[in-house]
Order: sequence, then structure tokens, then C-alpha cells
Amino acid sequence: MSVPGIVQSTLGTEEIVTRVSLGGDDELFITPTDSIIYRADGLLSDESVEEFPHDADRLTISDGRRKTRFTLEYALDGTREFTVPSGSTDDVLTPLVAGVLNGNGISDAGEEVIQAYRFSELTLIVTSDRLVKHIGEAVWDEDFEQYHFDDVTNLSFEDGSVATQIVLEVEGRPKRIKAPNDEAADLRERLERALFAYHASIRWFS
Repeated sequence: MSVPGIVQSTLGTEEIVTRVSLGGDDELFITPTDSIIYRADGLLSDESVEEFPHDADRLTISDGRRKTRFTLEYALDGTREFTVPSGSTDDVLTPLVAGVLNGNGISDAGEEVIQAYRFSELTLIVTSDRLVKHIGEAVWDEDFEQYHFDDVTNLSFEDGSVATQIVLEVEGRPKRIKAPNDEAADLRERLERALFAYHASIRWFS
């Protein structure tokens, strides 16, 4: 699929990591350092691009009936935001979070963000190397916890009537996280696969 000329000019030498359709011809382009929102020609507007650097200090999401607002806060540049159709929220969230983690030096080179989950005021981010946990209004800011798979010695799940409890044993201490049952099966499968794949690769190369 071709890249609009205005986007190509904005990219420079940057490579596109992911592109997400936002309805019609609008798209989100994710590069290693920026997210680029492309708006196609419309009845009332010309085509345009907006860049959102990934070195944000804070990422928040506000859900509406028809639109979802993503807000990024920067130490020097203040607050910047963009909206996407509500149906595109989940498709945008994971690659955008991946960019922000990379832009803040949290994820390592070659580390893949597999999936981001929002459970009310709890955000969980499963990567190929770790589980990142954030509690609060923001999806991510500097007040986060992370459990690197190097330090995880056991993983178990406790089923409940409403929520499933994930129990990670990290350096001999249990870390308990609740996930709603309607999304727990997907989270469980992705987390188990990531953890097992990580330890299998460590054994293979050690």
C-alpha cells in the first residue's frame, strides 16, 4: 500500500513500523520516534499530517461514544492530543504505547510490545521481555511498575466469579494483579507465551 506524499516528506529517513487505518483514508503511521496522524482531503479540509514524538512523560485516554482522545504530555512542549474513531482505539493503543516505551528508554532494542490492556484504572502492557503495570487515570506515566521476565520464577492464575487473579512470583515475592474475566483468557495466553518464549530463548543462547 502506497504512502501519501505528505507523509513520505514528513518521514524523511524514518521507517514505518506500523500503520493503522482510522476510517476512510485517514491513517496513523508509527515510526521508531514518532506517531504521525494523516488526515486525507475532506469536504471542509485539506490533507494534513501531525507528528507526536514518543518521548512523552504521560499518556492518557478519554473515551467518548464516537471518538477517543489520546493525550500526550511533554516536559517542554506541554500537552498535545489527537482523536480517533472509537472503533480504532484498541488498534491504536498497542503500537502507540510501544512507541512511548521505546521513546522513554524503557523497552530494549528488539523488544516487542505484544499487547496493551486497559482494565478501568489498571493498564497492563505485555512485551517480549517484561510485564509493565500502571495504576491510575493515565495509561502510562513515570509512576509505573515493571516485572522483567528474568526475575519471574512462577506464574499462576486464580479464577474468580468476576475477575481472574494473576500471580507473578518475582524474586520470591508474589505480585497479584486482577483482570476481568472477559479479557483474562486473552491476557493469560499472551503472557504465558511471552514468558515461556523468553525463558526458552535464554536457555537456547546460554
